[in-house]
Amino acid sequence: MKPKHLISYHHTCLISLTLISSFVAPDAAIAAPPRTPDKTVNCDILVVGGGLSGVATAYEALLAGRTVCLTEITDWLGGQISAQGTSALDERPTQRAKLYYSRGYLELRQRIERKYGKLNPGDCWVSDSCFLPKDGHEILSSMLKDAERKGKGKLQWFPNTVIKDLNISSDGKIINNAIAIQHKPAPNAPPLNTFTLSQTIQDAYTYQNSSRFTKTIIRLAPKQAQKGNVPNWYVVDASETGEIVGLADVPYRLGIDARSYLEPSSSSATNDPYCTQGFTYTFAMEATKEPQKQTMPPFYMQYSPYYSYELQRLASFPLVFTYRRIWSPRRGEQMKFGGINFTAPVPGDISMQNWTWGNDYRPGTAKDNLIYTREQLQATGQLNPGGWLGGLRVETLRRGEENALGYYYWLTAGTTDSQLGNGVKQPQPNNRFLSGLDSPMGTAHGLSKYPYMREGRRIIGRPSWGAPQGFSIWEVDISRRNYDDEYYRKTLSPAEYRRLKATLAGLEALSVLSGQQRPENVARRTRSTIFPDAIGIGHYAIDFHPCMTKSPPEAPGNTEREGERRGAGQAYPFQIALRAMIPQKIDNLLVGGKSIATSHIAAAAYRVHSFEWSAGAAAGTTAAFALKNNIAPYQLVDELPKIEPQLIALQNLLKKNGNPTAFPDTSIFNQNWEDWK
Repeated sequence: MKPKHLISYHHTCLISLTLISSFVAPDAAIAAPPRTPDKTVNCDILVVGGGLSGVATAYEALLAGRTVCLTEITDWLGGQISAQGTSALDERPTQRAKLYYSRGYLELRQRIERKYGKLNPGDCWVSDSCFLPKDGHEILSSMLKDAERKGKGKLQWFPNTVIKDLNISSDGKIINNAIAIQHKPAPNAPPLNTFTLSQTIQDAYTYQNSSRFTKTIIRLAPKQAQKGNVPNWYVVDASETGEIVGLADVPYRLGIDARSYLEPSSSSATNDPYCTQGFTYTFAMEATKEPQKQTMPPFYMQYSPYYSYELQRLASFPLVFTYRRIWSPRRGEQMKFGGINFTAPVPGDISMQNWTWGNDYRPGTAKDNLIYTREQLQATGQLNPGGWLGGLRVETLRRGEENALGYYYWLTAGTTDSQLGNGVKQPQPNNRFLSGLDSPMGTAHGLSKYPYMREGRRIIGRPSWGAPQGFSIWEVDISRRNYDDEYYRKTLSPAEYRRLKATLAGLEALSVLSGQQRPENVARRTRSTIFPDAIGIGHYAIDFHPCMTKSPPEAPGNTEREGERRGAGQAYPFQIALRAMIPQKIDNLLVGGKSIATSHIAAAAYRVHSFEWSAGAAAGTTAAFALKNNIAPYQLVDELPKIEPQLIALQNLLKKNGNPTAFPDTSIFNQNWEDWK
């Protein structure tokens, strides 16, 4: 199979640059009044966001026989593995070796292998599976069709669709219906995916037709009117940024959490909502036999002070190219650099680029943060009726797009390195940028349809047993760090440090809190926190792409926010608690994916592919279970530590269906998890 790509970089560089630099605000008036819905579509479960978590939610709900409405801002299913371009499965070695995943994620891996005849058609070295983004979309589409047939459910799929407004009951507890806008090209307008997200996002969220888009207004609603207090349908926020969380105005966190015994490695003594993990516009490039003409973008000099190989052990172009190589027609010669074994690039190889000091864009101040805080949403009118425009800063999206295009030029023609100095970076002209509607990213401009998002709005769960201020999963729940070094004794008060060590002391916690044992004399547990309401699993390192100190991120001499990487490191296999998926206030809203109730540091592990699938599988199963048993999800956990029998029934159903809720031998008496790598 030879993947097609219509137009190479040297033909479309000027097109791509023109598209971004000639941004014009949509001609539809943003404040125009809403239109009457063109149609109403009824369903049992509305899933907002067609990424891995959203697809997994729909997959399990369809197998349970439910009618599912699934909306997605792009026209591809899969999020990370398709529209965001990061089609390289992030997995941990032990979990991968044991194949201890949700059933749908296992099926995804099997279908990738079946399509290519091997799991890793890109022969990348960062993962056991790197593949073409479009194939990720096609595989997931076929999985949902098969789930619909097997479970006798019904899928109503709405690509190129955004949620514009929510109708919430007078008591604020139920989402009665949602208003969506689906867009298609206007007459005589270019096809979709011609323009970048920064150029189209406000238009996509505007009711009126424009010169680019013809729009259909859709009312998404339950099959029957609400009766009584138990919800008759569910909305699942599986969006990349916690969009429904923001629009519904439920309590949430953004960015850095204040340092405490629960989040001891935090880089700040106070909350900082502006510093979230970096986002990335990925792109694909092809190795060529002959040198290609590389055209410098007009904005390149603005961003060039940022680009770097980052570390001396990574300062090899072949290493960076093959890091996330997504297609290779034949194996190159064996190479080794910086202790990493890989095969050399050969002409025809296609690499997807996703590099921290490259196309990552890492804003971290109130001037340039991407995801608006509640205060910023209020100031921009987005919490007013009909005012929602996606909750993102458009200018920062545009800069992220420019930064990504500039990074390609740096890779192929640049000679500077912001972190390693002169003499390290050499030009690599035997490459071309792939763009065109039939290119790996499926866009005329060559960038991913949507940026790869590592962190969004994170809900604060409801007050619960052990969490009177609202449930959340914290750094100490998953980190392998022992916290014995002097830094933690200095930055935490003696009382806080004692609470930290008690939290990690396992069965000896009470003796530490009571003062019977000194904190430094107690061995820490070697496992993650065990949640009685666990409904899913995950495992990944706490992996940071920190925000930068100054604005803009590409400013010469800029540095990463001091202390942001302190919390990075290995994590134990962890669980997903049902309480982390239930927001405050609204009873028929569940949250999946990256917006579950985690802290800033914990979220750095609760964000990769298999976790997203497990969270989505849990959300879909929970919603279908709640409808069948006429019970609201919060009622399953509101009397903890007393265990509700229906909670056990839900957990048993998940396990019966091949969706693990715990890793093997999970027990408070099993303290040995060190062998899980």
